[in-house]
Amino acid sequence: MPDRPETPFQEGTHRPMTEEELRLRVTVAKKFMAALPFCHALDMRIDEAGVSEAVMSMPYNPQTVGDPDTGVVHGGAVSALMDTCCGFAVNLHPDCVIPTATIDLRMDYMRSAKPGERIFAKAHVYKATSTVSFVRAIAYEDDPENPVATATGAFVFSKSSKAGKTGAKGKSGELA
Repeated sequence: MPDRPETPFQEGTHRPMTEEELRLRVTVAKKFMAALPFCHALDMRIDEAGVSEAVMSMPYNPQTVGDPDTGVVHGGAVSALMDTCCGFAVNLHPDCVIPTATIDLRMDYMRSAKPGERIFAKAHVYKATSTVSFVRAIAYEDDPENPVATATGAFVFSKSSKAGKTGAKGKSGELA
């Protein structure tokens, strides 16, 4: 990923997140992942969590191989990891008040993942409006500068009223 500021947000556009709030969101995410069969089947884990960013990974598993001749992991497993990591990053945004859902995810595969290697996904929210968050991610084995794939996505988002908004205006112009 190209160099970016420590935080993808301009000053004053989001409220700070306490360490306790971050820990709570990670705990909730782990419980959520434990309830999802595909997360369990891919043995996904959370490796790092920060404000609006996350790193997750999955081990190599012969059951997820897409090409038996080469042992390369199926692209669907890589995209599932990246989609989950992007959604987790959105839920780590300080102003996120509802669970997210994927609106759109564009995947660009650069190369095959190395057989036998753990695959990591790193995602960060670079923009959040009152209804949509925008995320970038990479998948890699041991070097983020040599990605397996990149992704950009849009996710459902709802900012907290603490984010400087007093409410969303409906069609009549009244606050909802």
